[in-house]
Amino acid sequence: MLNSARITLLIFISVFVSSITFFNSPFEGYLHYIIFLILLPGFYARFGVPKTPLKLLFIPLVLGVLQIYSGNNTWAGFMKIFIGVLLSASFYQYVMLHYEFKTEKIFSYYMKGAYIVSIIGIVEVISYYIGFTPGYNYKWLFNKWGIVQNSSGGIRMNSIFSEASQCAIMIAPACFVVVYNIIFRKNHFIHTQKGLLILIATLLTTSSTGFIGFFIAGILIILNYAKISNFIGAAVIFIALGSLLYGNVPEVKKRVDSGLGLWLDEDFSRDNVNSSSFVLYNNYHIAFENFKDNPIAGTGLGSHAVAFEKYSLTKQAGILNIEFNKSDANSMFLRLLSETGLIGILFILIFIFKFYVIRSKIHPESNHWIVGSAVLVIIILYLLRQGNYFINGFPIFMWIYYYNYVDFKNKYVKKDVASAIEPIAEKAIE
Repeated sequence: MLNSARITLLIFISVFVSSITFFNSPFEGYLHYIIFLILLPGFYARFGVPKTPLKLLFIPLVLGVLQIYSGNNTWAGFMKIFIGVLLSASFYQYVMLHYEFKTEKIFSYYMKGAYIVSIIGIVEVISYYIGFTPGYNYKWLFNKWGIVQNSSGGIRMNSIFSEASQCAIMIAPACFVVVYNIIFRKNHFIHTQKGLLILIATLLTTSSTGFIGFFIAGILIILNYAKISNFIGAAVIFIALGSLLYGNVPEVKKRVDSGLGLWLDEDFSRDNVNSSSFVLYNNYHIAFENFKDNPIAGTGLGSHAVAFEKYSLTKQAGILNIEFNKSDANSMFLRLLSETGLIGILFILIFIFKFYVIRSKIHPESNHWIVGSAVLVIIILYLLRQGNYFINGFPIFMWIYYYNYVDFKNKYVKKDVASAIEPIAEKAIE
């Protein structure tokens, strides 16, 4: 029988450890599937069938089957993704039930995980430069992992993740909290001194996606405090930081230059094509071509790989045959556009705006806006540069975002409305 502490450990291993796989065909067998199998029977016995994920996925199921019979998708491609999304969404719905929808508690566990990941990553970089191999080479444990070299002969910090950018995305919500704590001299969810290690870890990834996360964090803080001075100050800091990174970090300069060459000039030279920027640009081209042919509902879950074969720029003469992110589009926004069309895009946009918690001036003691904004950072980064629907426990962040809003509404909004109505009701009775 697993106790509460062991259940919590397994849950957050499923979120943070994605670099262990047991097989690659007919789908990648990640460690978190084993954890699902261990915990799901107990969750099912306690809570029954999770109805919400089934309701949410009913329309994608119907539309997906129709697209298979239309020749735009395959049963194998569709079922692999549909079952994966259903399994992950159901498991993390159970997690919310297990913790009685206490989103701050769940988020505090995430913060501890992000802190541990950051420490491991910093040890990794230090060990590399002092030549201590066991401290930086984790291939003995993580079989879907490797040392990520940078252009100057050093390494980019990827900690326990297979990619540096993946690491940066996963600790981005924690970065939001740390940036907020530093600006306002707080210690929400983590002490500022510990939080500095998370910021250092993000910088060591030298990931442009991680730096975009800083920018999003700044924008969200500005929006919630709505001061012109904050906006001007943040703009100056971001411009200065961007210029500093572009001028001193070769990895950032390379991505910016290749990105500008592709997006502005459509320059398909070898330097631009042989880069991560081309992977995103190519999938943008594929997604929009597929969207133009199937604008309302896309071509169904798991169908981007089929669209890739139809529209990829790599089919043109003179362009390298790169098939990275063939299935996940390198961006959840592009994948949703391709696989779910306007229905999927409108769903995610409505979800983000409807359930976002704005900082309450009436209830400054509430941390709901901090949790919501921190999670929104990772949602946006997934939309930009991570196309896998369920890797690294992405559904848990979606559930936290939603139930954080529900909790805020129940604790504060309803009480405020009741307090406002009560005097009116009393007068009416008199």
